[in-house]
Order: sequence, then structure tokens, then C-alpha cells
Amino acid sequence: MEQHGISKLDLKRRNRMQVLKILKQRGPTSRIDIAGMLELTRAAVTIITNEMIEQGIIQEIGEYKHLSEKAPRGRKKILIDINHHYKFAVGVTIEEDVVSVGLSTLAGDVLDKRNLDISAATERREIFEFIEKAIREVLNDNCLDRNSILGIGFGIFPTMYSRLDIETSDGVPDYTKARAYIASLTSLPVVIDNSVKGTAMANIDFLKTKDPNRHNIAFLQYGTTMHFVVTNLNDPIISYDNRTGFVDKMIIDPNASERCICGRRGCVENELTPQSIFRKISAVYSRESTPVLFGLTEGSASDIDLSKIYTAYSKGEEPVIRIVDRILELTAVLLNNLYFSTNPQKIVLHHFRFSPELADDAFFTMLKNHVTAIGGSRVASKIEPSIIEDKHRFLSGCALAIRELFFDKGGFDKN
Repeated sequence: MEQHGISKLDLKRRNRMQVLKILKQRGPTSRIDIAGMLELTRAAVTIITNEMIEQGIIQEIGEYKHLSEKAPRGRKKILIDINHHYKFAVGVTIEEDVVSVGLSTLAGDVLDKRNLDISAATERREIFEFIEKAIREVLNDNCLDRNSILGIGFGIFPTMYSRLDIETSDGVPDYTKARAYIASLTSLPVVIDNSVKGTAMANIDFLKTKDPNRHNIAFLQYGTTMHFVVTNLNDPIISYDNRTGFVDKMIIDPNASERCICGRRGCVENELTPQSIFRKISAVYSRESTPVLFGLTEGSASDIDLSKIYTAYSKGEEPVIRIVDRILELTAVLLNNLYFSTNPQKIVLHHFRFSPELADDAFFTMLKNHVTAIGGSRVASKIEPSIIEDKHRFLSGCALAIRELFFDKGGFDKN
């Protein structure tokens, strides 16, 4: 006979998922409050949470401290929270300039890492050899066996797909070949996805200060191309998730003098990417026009980089100032349009910085001033930097693995 409806195991998993989701979003919470939020009886929540405590997934951390001097009568609230050392996650992030491998707790606390700087000349074989070696070293150095590891999350930047032999159809990647190769290296569960999505998830899940009212962020990552993820109730919206690079085709300056190779005039790709910045700077570069930048590059235009451009900007080089300020202005236009088209609570910016020497707060002050001038203080107040440091980019992979293998399974090891 054909059966319909939800099984007891599915219901149990769903309830556990909801408990973990509340704890992830709010931090330490009492069973009484969880019961109210899930519209379950206290007895039901007690059964669910006690089993999860026995399995080491969550833990009691003490009584709720009342702000008032007099605590209300009745049963005291005992707070529970996720045991962030229940399992550990291995993360691998492959981006245009680095392969990052590391180990984290379920809260994204960094335990170990290995990074390999790469370029367009780095072969696929070298990338995978480093990943295999780094994973082995990270596990051995931290004395962890298979049972201690939740799984391995691979976050791959979209511009790296072709280099890793990952085919795409209508913007959707097919990870079959990569998954088969990785399976030959490890028996651990593996999650593979877009690294932009993973870094967006890391910015939600690994925040140290919990904000139960924060549900929707927009995430913009800067590189040779720009990539964008929008979330709803802290989960990526699929239409953006699969095609994170669409933002490159948005028009931000219809009066631009040059057309992009894509045929558009004033698109993000042709106005804001590093290649476009170098092209604009090269057009004014000379000993007479840009003496500071000329000296920094020793007369070689091929040595122009974002760090040297910012140095020339900070020293008052007028042609450089005009170009950089225009770039910041157009970035403000883009952020204003993304804000009003997606209505997020925050727009998180990742890799938006001219040079390693320039502090995030200094750059964001510059950018926010332009955003305020274009879109007003409300839009500017919604912009914040990514919490993921360059040296910890592997956390993108960790976030992907923890989401799929822990939270989405309600802490169950098996399907």
C-alpha cells in the first residue's frame, strides 16, 4: 500500500533542525522559550533536547540571569546551546588567487589552516595535490580521526570552474567530476558549492554577536568579477545562488565612453573590476601626468596594482584621485540599486579594499561617504565589511559543510 505523510523520523529530524536553527540564530535559549517559538509543548521540547544532550549535540550552560533584581517565581530557566565542539569541519576554498584549507568548530572558530597562493599559471594537478596534503596535515596535526569530523566543504569561486574541469549549464555548475575525484581521496562526507554562497553563509552563521532579528543579508564579493548572493530567512535565494555573477552585467553608467566586450555601455564589469581600473589608470599614466605612480612602478605600467594606485591616491595625485573617486561613486550607485532591488537588512562587502595596508574602517569610511552622497545615510548605514579574513577563506567551505551536514540534518550523522 502506498504511504503518504511525514514519517516519525522525518518529524523528529525537522524538530531537531528547528531547535538547532533557533540556537544558531539566538544563542543560548531556554527550553521554555524554544517551546513557545516552535509552538510545541514543553514536554515535547524536553524529550527532543534531552536526547540531543545525551548525544553531545547540545549542552546545558546554566541558569538564565534576570536583569531585574527580583527573579520571577516558578521553574528556573535553564539555558541550552549548541556544543560547538561536537564535531569539527574541514573547509576548502578555491579562489582566483589562493587555495585555502583549514579546520573549524561548528561556530567557525579557526583551529588550523594552510594556504597556497596561486596564479593563472597554477595547474589543476598542483591545486589538488596541495588540498590532499593540507587536509591530511590538518587532521594529523590536530589528532582527529574520522569520527570527529563532520565532513569536508569545498567552496569554489565561479571563475575557477573551467580550470577545475567543472562544466556549467545555464549558469548552474555540474560538480560530478570534481565530486568523483574528491571521493577517491577521502571517505568523509563532501559538500561542494559556490564559494561566494559559502562566504555569505559564514558571515551569517559565524557572527559572534547573535541578532535574532537579522534574517536577510545581501552579500557582494569583489574579484576579477563581482558576485552577489541574496538571502531570505538566512538561506540563499536559489535564483541568485546559481548565478552569482549576474551583477557584472548591471548598468551603472549609461553615459560611459566605452563599451564592454559584452556589448553593454557602463556595466559593472567594464567600470569597477580591477581590469577596468587598470585600464583607466593606464590611460593617464605617464611621468608628467602621474609622477607618484610612475615612480612607484619604476616607469612600468605593467607593475600597476591596486596598492600602488591607493598610495598615489593618498599622496594627492590628481588624475588618480579623479579616477578612484569616480569608481567609488559608481560603486555607490551599484550598492544603492542592489539595496533597493533586494531590500536586505545589511549588505556585506567582501574583498572590497584597495590594499592590504588600508584598514577596512578607512576604506569603508571613504565608500560610505560616497554612498551617503548618492543614496543617503539610510543606505550607507546598511553596509558592513565581511567578517571573513583573507587568511581564513577556507571558512567558506566550513560553512557549506556545517549547513548541509549538521543543521540541515538536525545533527543526525546519517540520512
